[in-house]
Parts: sequence; structure tokens; C-alpha cells
Amino acid sequence: MLAFNRLRIDPGDDSPVVEYRIEKGRVESRILETPADAVIEREWQQLTPEQLSSHVMADTVVARWLSRRMGIFPLIRACNQGAMSTNNAAEAPAHQTMHGSRSCSKPVVLDSPPTRS
Repeated sequence: MLAFNRLRIDPGDDSPVVEYRIEKGRVESRILETPADAVIEREWQQLTPEQLSSHVMADTVVARWLSRRMGIFPLIRACNQGAMSTNNAAEAPAHQTMHGSRSCSKPVVLDSPPTRS
């Protein structure tokens, strides 16, 4: 796997290291523990839309990295997957964006481009 599809966060305070990756269009994370000179790599877990939304709303390093790696619109779609799957497809907005907000927890309709007279 290419290294640029992974992000490792080491708080430096004896807390576990958290590693993130983008794998087959999914965002996953795992904890790396280092007890007594050994590294224990936990299983990769897919982040939920709520977890992704939390990162975006808090403007974390993870959210910024995902935005650069995935692009803003795929990240927004990933945040809305849970909400969109519970709605009827006919009720879902056709276009979504983060227009005017850092949050991607709610779908937002994209403004129409200005028309020329």
C-alpha cells in the first residue's frame, strides 16, 4: 500500500498511536499499542459516517488529511451515507456541499450558479 494513503497520529504522551488509511474508498482506523518494546496492531475498523462527521466538524488533522486525499465532495458523501440510507431516495437532495459550514452531518443543497441576463 502506498504510504500517502495512511496517516499516523502519535500524541507523544504514552497514549496509543492511531493510524488511518483509505482502502477501497473506505476510511479505516486502527490502534497501535507499544507495550514493552513490542507493537500490537489492532484490526482495521471502518469509520462510521458519524465519526467522519465528528472529525470534519472539529476540523481535525484527520479531516484535513481526508479532504486532501479524497476530495471534499467524496468526504461529504461519506459523512452523509448513514443519513442518506435512512431517507427515501426521492427525498434525497440531488446535490450536496459544505457551503457555508464545516459540518457534513446534514445534507446541504448546492446554490445554483447565477444566470446571465
